[in-house]
Amino acid sequence: MRLVSHLRRLFWPSLLLFFAAGMVIFDQAVERRVGVSLRLMGGIVFWLAAAWIGSRLFGLFADRRRRHKRPYPRLFRDLVTVLLFFAALVASAALLLDRGLLGALAGSSLILAVLGFAIRNVVADTLSGIALGIEAPYRIGDWVDIEQVTKGKVIEIGWRTTRVLTLDSTYMIMPNSQIARRRIINYSAPKPQYRAQLSLKLAQEVPVETAKALILKAVGEARLIQTDPAPDVRVQELGSDRNSYAVRFWLSRFERDADCRDELLSLIDRALRQAKVPMPRMQIELARPGGKTIPPTITKPSLRASSPRRPGQRA
Repeated sequence: MRLVSHLRRLFWPSLLLFFAAGMVIFDQAVERRVGVSLRLMGGIVFWLAAAWIGSRLFGLFADRRRRHKRPYPRLFRDLVTVLLFFAALVASAALLLDRGLLGALAGSSLILAVLGFAIRNVVADTLSGIALGIEAPYRIGDWVDIEQVTKGKVIEIGWRTTRVLTLDSTYMIMPNSQIARRRIINYSAPKPQYRAQLSLKLAQEVPVETAKALILKAVGEARLIQTDPAPDVRVQELGSDRNSYAVRFWLSRFERDADCRDELLSLIDRALRQAKVPMPRMQIELARPGGKTIPPTITKPSLRASSPRRPGQRA
């Protein structure tokens, strides 16, 4: 059934191509009988039919690739079609004007230059879309983080815009020229698995080995993260009143990021409370105009250390 569908898509362009080839081959015989030459018309029809069948063949190739790998973006398929028909139009113009291929290209380039200046913003978005389609920093279905713009799943890559479904299930449409100037982080390439990390601060009184063992035991109870590679805990910084730790873990795909962080933080909080591990306490030091300082006060413990207040600011 699939083979029949493919043959139907190729039937009409193939028929038109053979018809045009017949017009060119039997041109002299027709001219002797009718007195009209069909070579010019046959040449034009031949080039257009060749572009048509070429675009259909590439479409069949793209559909076949979709079943095994990530699909080509629609932009790339449209670009191939446009290039094929543009080449056919240039060749047809060369036949009509009875000029060489270089002359036809020069005339076409002049027209394109005038149109490009008139719609330069559209051209910038389109050229950026072509560059994104060729370089393929992301594909349809990838989870990306576009610097200072948005974070979400790529739904469609068009000529002028890229459509992204954000983490809040909102539909964002962005010009391709804006995306091309930003840093892009692709969480789905080269494979959907990636490593993330959490930052924790514990009181300096807690020995490093004890803290790492407690955190790692709590993380080992998680069900959403991957067990291979196994999660680990690293010391980031040793301070006078608190130590910083990094909990590193692997995710199977980006859409689980928020759920995994919630699960890990909940497990770590429960483990620390059960072990009665003291939380880091922030010391606030106030400076007097004469250079003397007021003895530091201690705030309530917190899992997340807040920023120190400025001198003179009320607690």
